[in-house]
Amino acid sequence: MAHRYTRLDARAVADARLVLCDLDGCLIAQGRPFAETADFVAACGDRLWIVSNASDSTARAMSRQLAGLGIAVPAARILLAGETMLEHLAHVEGIRRARVFASAALIARAVELGIDPAADAPQAVLLCRDAGVTVETMGPILTQVGQGAPLWVSNEDLSHPGHDTQPVAETGALLAALRAIQPELEWRSLGKPDPMMLTMALTRSGVSAQDAVFVGDNALTDGAAAAALNMPFVHIQRSTTR
Repeated sequence: MAHRYTRLDARAVADARLVLCDLDGCLIAQGRPFAETADFVAACGDRLWIVSNASDSTARAMSRQLAGLGIAVPAARILLAGETMLEHLAHVEGIRRARVFASAALIARAVELGIDPAADAPQAVLLCRDAGVTVETMGPILTQVGQGAPLWVSNEDLSHPGHDTQPVAETGALLAALRAIQPELEWRSLGKPDPMMLTMALTRSGVSAQDAVFVGDNALTDGAAAAALNMPFVHIQRSTTR
């Protein structure tokens, strides 16, 4: 069952042993915290984990960025879709050669994980939120996929709301453009609505889904991920468009 709020409210999660919270649209927007974010984070304390479809940063970098905003969340309690996908491909799928379309931070993380991010014969193509993906680069991406490299997408979100509630384009917008060119395109994503990151947080914290709560701004991704685990969902709906 979902409960709807127009802003973060610590009272909504007071009884939960674990508070999983989305990032963009909930705690911050366009790199700035919302007015109530600091109080909410302080009230949650070490119960708070960030579980985000963000695909342009790493947990370590995000923790430092948030600290600069007065939001203290250690990297060990931050799960981001782009980095999670890279770790899954390196540790579970055994990928060593790839074409990674992502920010410089995630390119560096791929190398750290032992993945060549610009291989000539890639085992996989990875698509994250990347300003470098343009009309000119979409053809080569589809060519590499057409040659047999499976496409992995960090998340399917089309956008997240900015401070003015206007949409900020996300990785899913890039995926939508690729699908417009090639409607039969197949891909796999571990970002929400896939519950993988939520399950990781539950496993690492030792808390059951019934004793946790997920706080998110997108019912189609955050809400669906929570529902897959029968986890209570708090919907932060800052505008009427989502």
